[in-house]
Amino acid sequence: MSAKKTPLYDEHVKLNGKIVEYAGWLMPVEYEGLVAEHEAVRNDCGLFDVSHMGEITIKGKDATKFVDYLMTNDISTMTDNQVIYTLMCNDNGGVVDDLLVYRYDENYLYLVVNAANTDKDFEWILKHKKGFDVLVENISESVGEVALQGPKAQKVLQKLTDYDLDKIKFFHFIDDITVAGVKAMVSRTGYTGEDGFEIYTDSEDIAKVWGEILKSGEEENIKPAGLGCRDTLRFEASLPLYGHEFNDEITPLEAGFKYFVKLDKQSDFIGKEVLKKQLEEGLKRKLVGFEMIDRGIPREGYEVYKDGEKIGHVTTGYHSPTLKKNIGNALIKAEYTEIGTPIDIMIRNKPCKAQVISKKFLNKKK
Repeated sequence: MSAKKTPLYDEHVKLNGKIVEYAGWLMPVEYEGLVAEHEAVRNDCGLFDVSHMGEITIKGKDATKFVDYLMTNDISTMTDNQVIYTLMCNDNGGVVDDLLVYRYDENYLYLVVNAANTDKDFEWILKHKKGFDVLVENISESVGEVALQGPKAQKVLQKLTDYDLDKIKFFHFIDDITVAGVKAMVSRTGYTGEDGFEIYTDSEDIAKVWGEILKSGEEENIKPAGLGCRDTLRFEASLPLYGHEFNDEITPLEAGFKYFVKLDKQSDFIGKEVLKKQLEEGLKRKLVGFEMIDRGIPREGYEVYKDGEKIGHVTTGYHSPTLKKNIGNALIKAEYTEIGTPIDIMIRNKPCKAQVISKKFLNKKK
């Protein structure tokens, strides 16, 4: 099956974006360069095409009850126009996907899921809807989405809308406002650790919004930003990536996301008993942050050793553009996870010294 193109594909080509295949989509990995784009988002602002993400709507009188049954977080506590981060687990407690839930009202919830998992998620949701009065629709094809991220994001976006963006609190959204002359839904969310917005429109309107945001941000040093810095930014901000920090075999508890697993919520959810048992018995492996002491950049999949024994693997590793250090995340045996523990990362078949540090690489408010 050939790779899909987002509605902004031609814009990326015009901007000389370096196109790669990602999650079945042709996407820009970088334009000017990963570090320049990363620094633009940390210091000014950057604009990402995220139209490859999946959107699934759940409507009906059991919408909240059904989504609460699918998710680890407590969906029943959400208020209208709130956004919540959550995980959707399988029967073994592994992660089907991590996603955002947008609540319009108790009968209408809007899920934003990972591009690579959209079809899988949709099938999983349909498989479990028996007994719930809901209508489930995959509307991904009709939705375009961009993410404007960075300390100057609000200043840039405010020029394009009459709506007072101060009114949108962190992890909240407003629908049916006009951005660059186009009807849009805008949320104060993102995947970089910075303030910013995600803007959703009909797919045929997103190119206009993209172009107008880049124009509006010229004075603020805006840059179009690719998948490369999206990954380094989220990683520095301790935000997980599906397929790395967790997957169908790694539970949210092992990955350190217990905060989003509400084992005490009133309703049952898929995987709850397994996760409860895992917590009671104690975790056998945990996700840690680490910093290289020896030279070398750790990469996903590299093996982690302690005193000659293999104890786990690297889930994400980079040279951090902000911290100017080689750092990573690793899933390792629980007994070696104390901060300061020396470990070895196998880089090109050679053990390189590293030590366990906090996963909170950056101290950011958001």
